[in-house]
Amino acid sequence: MNPYVNLSVKNGVSTIEFFHQKSNSLPGDLLKQLTESIIKSSKRKDIRVVILRSAGNRAFCAGASFDELITIKDIDTGKAFFSGFANVINAARKCPKFIIGRVQGKAVGGGVGLASATDYCFATEYASVKLSELAIGIGPFVVGPSIERKIGLSAFSQLTINANKWQTAKWAKEKGLFAEVYETMEEMDSEIQLLADKLASFNPESMQGLKEIMWEGTDHWDELLIKRAEISGERVLSEFTRKTIEKLSNT
Repeated sequence: MNPYVNLSVKNGVSTIEFFHQKSNSLPGDLLKQLTESIIKSSKRKDIRVVILRSAGNRAFCAGASFDELITIKDIDTGKAFFSGFANVINAARKCPKFIIGRVQGKAVGGGVGLASATDYCFATEYASVKLSELAIGIGPFVVGPSIERKIGLSAFSQLTINANKWQTAKWAKEKGLFAEVYETMEEMDSEIQLLADKLASFNPESMQGLKEIMWEGTDHWDELLIKRAEISGERVLSEFTRKTIEKLSNT
């Protein structure tokens, strides 16, 4: 199957699904499509609520595409790539509709960032999380503000510093990343549909007002996250990072 981002709408609920054969990792073109899909959902009056999900059942999102990272040769290209994650997060926070996250499996790096950018996130008990950026010589600079906003500085620091350690879905729920955790995808999907249908029947103006309050204090992120993307774009050019990515790409 080829990578894709698909947007479908039913009964006021927009479902945005992405897929990549390498554990739903995200190259630049998929990041662009995700941003565009969220913006489209923001503008359509027939959409009341958004569900963000990935395909498959083993991995929610492996974060940045190593295949694309290894091709970055200069700071501008690096900044442009990491700006893709910044654009998705900014589109999600500015979307006037609530975004429900569906995390069915492991989330790494940018995948944790995507989950943190949703407004109410469901997960299964298989949805372990890890911020591995430091281990490859970069750091979660772009996704950091969104994750820290959701789980707090202490938990964010734990994930960042212990970059090779998986934290369980239970840990993520305790810290506030996940709102609900289920044993099976079937149970999770049933509850997601129930909440989405309820939200689709609520007053859209009230939901928009509440979302603005929930994301208060993040107006500067348009500028902040792009600056962070430049930092990541510079770090990815380091000899340490390039050798590490090459090694991981060949395993």
